[in-house]
Amino acid sequence: MRSAQRTGPGPTDSADDRALVRDSALVWLAGGIVGLSFGAVAVGGGLPLWVPVLMSVVVYAGAAQFSAVGVLFAGGGPAAAVAAGLLLNTRTAAFSLAVAEIIGTGRVSRFLGAHLVTDETVAFALAEPDPARRRRAFWIVGLGLYAVWNLGVLAGALAGGALGDTGRYGLDAAFPAVLAALVLPALRTDATVRRCALLGAGLALAVTPAVPAGVPVLLALAGLFAHRHRVVSGAAL
Repeated sequence: MRSAQRTGPGPTDSADDRALVRDSALVWLAGGIVGLSFGAVAVGGGLPLWVPVLMSVVVYAGAAQFSAVGVLFAGGGPAAAVAAGLLLNTRTAAFSLAVAEIIGTGRVSRFLGAHLVTDETVAFALAEPDPARRRRAFWIVGLGLYAVWNLGVLAGALAGGALGDTGRYGLDAAFPAVLAALVLPALRTDATVRRCALLGAGLALAVTPAVPAGVPVLLALAGLFAHRHRVVSGAAL
């Protein structure tokens, strides 16, 4: 008898990976555009070329990088810039818990995988139906986005102040638009997800005028209590 156990990637895996690369291309494009903007703004504002390039390779956190550079340009010191970046990046702690088993168990996998944890990689990974597909989605999207982001930053830094801030063309909306497209299917099909999202979004909007940038995103996680409340209520019944 022929064994039904699969010993390696087959034609279906290859087709799925091609589809994943095709779907990821929009996220990669958005990453390249925002990276281009970051490199141009950083160098155009007076930073040496190596600063945004090294920051993107080592830190690799788009919003946190913009925040840190903004603090420096506003007259803040390095400590304030680092604090602002850390505040924005605390949300990845929750993301890391969600994909801890997807990344792998080896030390190298965990070290490299932790560096690639972003909103986009987590969204793509968790959208897949089985562990093997989730792992491939995480690494394909993560490595592609990391490469495109850094190339974009380098290109923008080389261009310097010639490009200016691409945000004035509305290109800074590319990332949130792609993320919204990723979550819409879940919002349509799952009423619990909709309740959590609405509660979190409402809370984030309410506190936005009163708290620093990045904090509303963290507070939006309180929307998950709607799911917890539903689970507890169901158990009580």
